[in-house]
Amino acid sequence: MDHFEGRYKERIQALLRAYNAARYVQDDDEPCQIEEGLFLGSLGAANNKSGLKRLNVTHVLTVAASLAPPHPSDFTYKVIEVADREETNLAQYFDECIDFIDEAKRSGGGVLVHCFVGRSRSVTVILAYLLKKRGMMLSEALQHVRRKRPQASPNAGFIKQLQNYEQSLRGDNKPSQVEDEFDLLGFVAPK
Repeated sequence: MDHFEGRYKERIQALLRAYNAARYVQDDDEPCQIEEGLFLGSLGAANNKSGLKRLNVTHVLTVAASLAPPHPSDFTYKVIEVADREETNLAQYFDECIDFIDEAKRSGGGVLVHCFVGRSRSVTVILAYLLKKRGMMLSEALQHVRRKRPQASPNAGFIKQLQNYEQSLRGDNKPSQVEDEFDLLGFVAPK
């Protein structure tokens, strides 16, 4: 009986994922501009070929597993296959993603960074970019991104990785000052 329940549960989860994918493709198809040439969005935004072309997007960075590039002949793609789980080590890809974003901007185009919902994985990469390239503090970067995309909410594991990344960029070993600020932004500070 447990085997049957497990298979049934897996099928329901797969149907829910398919339903959510269809909803995001239809309802959330406009990329959010974070800064000149840098856009954030969901699977829906990544599928909006005409919208991406209108915004001069030339590169698409997919930060998700099992999402094939929808328009491979129209854009330059990079796919980072990771799950949205607290234990996922997304930090190992920060520099690779930042280099891809820089490449897009140097080429005179723009880049869309997306995951499935445009809330956790892609936001984390954008935040890492703002920390490294714009010298922002993590709390400042979070506020900036949430003004552009209110649903931005990296999981607690990614927040911890960003805190560590911020410390490494500052070159210090002091604890980050942002934990109290996370509470102000509506985030739960990671332990």
